Amino acid sequence: MHPRSLLAAAVAVGAVLSGTACGARPADTASDVIDVTNCGVRQQYRSPTAAVPYDVSAIEKMFSLGLTDRIKGIVLPKTVHGVIAKSPYRDEYAKVPILSDGVLAQEPLVAAKADWVFAGWQAGFSPARGVTPESLGKLRIDSYMQEETCYNYGDKPVARAANPMEDTYTDLTNLGAIFRVQDRATTLVDGLRARERSLQERADRKTVKPSVFVYDSGTAEPYTAGRRAAADRVVSLSGGRSVTHDVDGRWTTVGWESVVQAQPEVIVIVDYDKQPAQQKIDYLRRSSPIKDSPAVRENRIRVVDYAELVAGPRNLDAAQALAEYLEQSGTAR
Repeated sequence: MHPRSLLAAAVAVGAVLSGTACGARPADTASDVIDVTNCGVRQQYRSPTAAVPYDVSAIEKMFSLGLTDRIKGIVLPKTVHGVIAKSPYRDEYAKVPILSDGVLAQEPLVAAKADWVFAGWQAGFSPARGVTPESLGKLRIDSYMQEETCYNYGDKPVARAANPMEDTYTDLTNLGAIFRVQDRATTLVDGLRARERSLQERADRKTVKPSVFVYDSGTAEPYTAGRRAAADRVVSLSGGRSVTHDVDGRWTTVGWESVVQAQPEVIVIVDYDKQPAQQKIDYLRRSSPIKDSPAVRENRIRVVDYAELVAGPRNLDAAQALAEYLEQSGTAR
């Protein structure tokens, strides 16, 4: 991570702008800007008209608030294009162009005349790739950082809530303010909180909670979800216990030894285009270090769509479905 001053980031990300990278715009007045706190820094934004969200999490948060008409285009890695056909927002995806099917980069943003970019730290904004809130700020493009990624951003990381869903609620609330759809955001967040409470109460009634391993990919070392990832919350709300909950991170690699020792009773496969889910299952069954685990022996392997395991409103759909699966399998009771 490239260290940076959050104060400097605030200037670059949230400064009230008088123009875009590709042409001047009218000077701001007090009524044109809104204050929000992002990554612990108070920032000012004009309401975007040419927004570009990166990857499914940011894209579907905007769709959930009915902001399709404010999107100039999306950046969606080719490895996850398969989520579109299965998404409840597939009609919205059809309305916006894909500016790039690779990683976030400055060139497509400038070409599209974007005025605001929504992405996470490291997976989206990246010093190594030369696209950061600071670099975009120099081009007079505003940025907003996904709250779940703030914990390791800059030289003074912001403390995060223990529950990753809180970051999603913060993003939705902030988006409501930035795009002047506060009522929509409040209604959506209130409904999601009510669903989460119901799922938590259901999970709390369980006296037996199975160990669950979230498997994204990897053979030498598995790529999985730490406790800061939304997938960890999906597991806990379903009545399970993630075997990698103690990992202080989001999506990361771990050693197989710790997974073997945990003897997972259920495995959740993250499904996206990079590798067919069946190939992952075949590997786990035939040659993985956990081929003799209870989950594999008893064929308790659940395939879940990528878009339901990255941060967003659909996390609760995944938790509901997984809770039903765990109960039906008899592992959660």
